Amino acid sequence: MIRAIRACKTAAEERAVVRKECAAIRAAINENDQDYRHRNLAKLMFIHMLGYPTHFGQMECLKLIASTGFPEKRIGYLGLMLLLDERQEVLMLVTNSLKQYPARLALCALGNISSAEMARDLAPDIERLLQFRDPNIRKKAALCSIRIIKKVPDLAENFMHPASSLLKEKHHGVLITAVQLSTDLCKVSSEALEYFRENCIEGLVKTLRDIANSPYSPEYDIAGITDPFLHIRLLKLLRILGQGDAGASDCMTDILAQVASRTESNKNAGNAILYECVETIMSIEDNGGLRVLAINILGRFLSNRDNNIRYVGLNMLMKAIMVDAKAVQRHRATILECVKDSDASIQKRALELVYLLVNESNVKPLTKELIEYLEVSNQEFKGDITAKICSLVEKFSPAKIWYIDQMLKVLSEAGNFVKDEVWHALIIVISNASDLHGYTVRALYRVFQASTEQESLVRVAVWCVGEYGDMLVNNVGMLDIEEPITVTESDAVDAMEVAIKCQRLGLTTKAMALIALFKLSSRFPSCSERIKDIIVQNKRSLVLELQQRSIEFSCILQKHHNIRSALVERMPILDEATFTGRKAGSLPTAVSTSSIIPCNLPNGIAKPAAAPIGDLLDLSSDDAPPAPVSSGGDFLQDLLGVDLSPASAP
Repeated sequence: MIRAIRACKTAAEERAVVRKECAAIRAAINENDQDYRHRNLAKLMFIHMLGYPTHFGQMECLKLIASTGFPEKRIGYLGLMLLLDERQEVLMLVTNSLKQYPARLALCALGNISSAEMARDLAPDIERLLQFRDPNIRKKAALCSIRIIKKVPDLAENFMHPASSLLKEKHHGVLITAVQLSTDLCKVSSEALEYFRENCIEGLVKTLRDIANSPYSPEYDIAGITDPFLHIRLLKLLRILGQGDAGASDCMTDILAQVASRTESNKNAGNAILYECVETIMSIEDNGGLRVLAINILGRFLSNRDNNIRYVGLNMLMKAIMVDAKAVQRHRATILECVKDSDASIQKRALELVYLLVNESNVKPLTKELIEYLEVSNQEFKGDITAKICSLVEKFSPAKIWYIDQMLKVLSEAGNFVKDEVWHALIIVISNASDLHGYTVRALYRVFQASTEQESLVRVAVWCVGEYGDMLVNNVGMLDIEEPITVTESDAVDAMEVAIKCQRLGLTTKAMALIALFKLSSRFPSCSERIKDIIVQNKRSLVLELQQRSIEFSCILQKHHNIRSALVERMPILDEATFTGRKAGSLPTAVSTSSIIPCNLPNGIAKPAAAPIGDLLDLSSDDAPPAPVSSGGDFLQDLLGVDLSPASAP
């Protein structure tokens, strides 16, 4: 049958062969053919593994289990584990033979498919088999007990004493299952946890010490380490027992220090033990010296050539930083090297760890390192690292000038990867830093002249030039750290014209540049005619928003000189608290202007005190209804009065 199925070239041929074989097996079942029953069940198991239905053979498993011969019983139990699961009602018909060899098969089946009902019925028999003379039976009974307490946690107290007795075994197979049984008992029962803390801690520590110090044993040796699997199981159990209990933790500190310091890390088996040892040290009650030792081990993990070990080390350090951040800080240089790793998973995890490492004392050097890496990082990674840098700078900035400098570096390197909220926040900070207006506009002008590829940077630059262009030209507020720069009024207008005509820049950026030009028409009287010409050129723009604004601005420049100076006044200082609250979604989206003093324009018209900031550039007639309050946190609406929503059809 297997050869025939493997010879099939199409799925249809395979289905035909399987249908034929299933029909023959059904016929044999109906005829109660006992001689070939075990062979038919073996065929059904193969068919089941191919994904075809074999429910009609379930009763054959029970018949073979009930037979007298061991080969038939073996096939029957194997079929039982494969063809049935705990939800099948026919499981209740299973009769377990308690002879030695069939009992092993029965225990294997029970450990794999036992339901809650079967667990309750067979728990007394399993308890008795935990004391059986054959170690293989005891081992399988312990594994069955794990299944039973998971299905019926109420039975956990019945297995506490047998499990503690098995922890004294010398046979490693029985011992490792006993340790696992004890671990699961502690997880499902608080009574069991207290029982093992009181009665088994010293014995477990002694067992772990004996295994760690045992001479070479070829039966259990893996890479020069005696039974690393048992090492790991014991460490996991000690971790559970030590959590929240200072006395239990004190009992195991010496052996944990011994395992951590003596285990070789040049093989995977040793690294696995060290990992579990570190996990245990970080989980038990406070011991400063042990934790430093554990974090040093993780530092060595970061220098390993194996990517998996480095990733595991980073994961553990993220947990350790919550417990002992000072010790983790010592490995900062190694962690930063991991940020530059070629493996994307290690990069992301290391970046998350660096983010957790930053505080007020180290924000400057760490931010410098991250920005340097941003310059050479891959495009797909720039988004993550940019978001982290912006968050760190905003959270731990020691001074506004440092904040502005770092944000300009990020925007000039990866401005296309930042969210709108980032450059919105930068404008808010610039608005509030009155002593840095000149410094900021000059810095932005420099980077704008170097490149217009980063759109977020261009937006901040054109806004600042529009607001503080006179400071740029007159070198107002020069700082000692600045290099002298000569910018004429014509140069500033050229920069805005470049932004308007640049094809790769979006509508928002061009609209901001157009408004900046309009503001400069009042600040730069010598360039007013040129600015007027540029605005008139945009009256023919195919973009409705630009065309509309150009027509409005042109009308003001030609017919309403008396109100222009009031319209292009500098923006009032933007409220940082309001913007922060709006980002968090806890405040209304419109900036409150209840405290703004009514503005008396030269033509005698008084603007209402409650007008939103968006009305600063609104050119609607005085008798028009007030504009509705913007929704959705539209920062540009507040900042510029620019309506960027799609135009409705005429």
